[in-house]
Amino acid sequence: MIQNPIPWPNGARCAACLTFDMDADSLIHLDFPTSGHERVSAISWLRYGPTVAIPRIVETYRRLGIRQTFFVPAWCMEQYPDAVETILKDGNEIGHHSYIHENPVEQTRDDQAHWLDAGIDVHVRMTGRKPRGYRAPLYNFSASTLDLLLERGFAYDTSLMGDDIPYLLESRETGGRLVELPTHWGLDDWPQWVQTFDLDYKMPIRSPSSGFQIYAEEFEAAYRYGTLWVPVLHPFATGRLARWHVFSEFLEKAVARGDVWFAPMEEIAAHVKAVTDSGEYTPRLELLPQYTAPIGRALPRRR
Repeated sequence: MIQNPIPWPNGARCAACLTFDMDADSLIHLDFPTSGHERVSAISWLRYGPTVAIPRIVETYRRLGIRQTFFVPAWCMEQYPDAVETILKDGNEIGHHSYIHENPVEQTRDDQAHWLDAGIDVHVRMTGRKPRGYRAPLYNFSASTLDLLLERGFAYDTSLMGDDIPYLLESRETGGRLVELPTHWGLDDWPQWVQTFDLDYKMPIRSPSSGFQIYAEEFEAAYRYGTLWVPVLHPFATGRLARWHVFSEFLEKAVARGDVWFAPMEEIAAHVKAVTDSGEYTPRLELLPQYTAPIGRALPRRR
């Protein structure tokens, strides 16, 4: 199933990181720049993440003795400093997730660079260091994103879906390389548990146990074949009481196995780089951007 398995530390069967995107109410203010402040119900739903769910999630990690990664828009970091402090207190990582969840694909390269730098400044001020990892909002990794991340010394990205195991991204422009820690939509909690009229996203909400089944099956495949398990979760969705109850019970059993490496993404990326540099692992390489021009120009005319 996996042609080039990666050796994980201390003989671990697989690596795992539950990544939480703490978007909070940035989503409302971005979609409704002049009226978002009036959408009280929607804001209450999204603020549940930093105010109620984050302490609950971090307490579970503390109890189980694991550290994980949170991706937080810089605006949200500024709005919810207590949540930032709670995340960092036990050694969890905070990665870059835009300034206010803006879409990089819709920005010019200069605009993307500006907001990337604005976010980095907030990270330095509030965490004491530059972020090591990046996740694009809604996975909107643009044709310029890789070069902008390389210029700023990022160690990894986790926005793309091109493999089951870590691989390398190589810039067409500079030849620089970055570790990609892939995930995919099947591990995202929006299709499972999010329904919002304000954001025009309507899915049939599944029960906590049936919604979690997809994560359990993905984990068992990762464990069997030695890959990387990276759920993409949101505190206002998965952090709800009954859903996190199911997740926490699963985590207790997974940690008890003793051969699953739960680690922040920056440590997983550092391990990938180390085994690549030593020759123990040869990752797949993907050249970005994949295309340099619209493919429509190459289409034959209809006769």
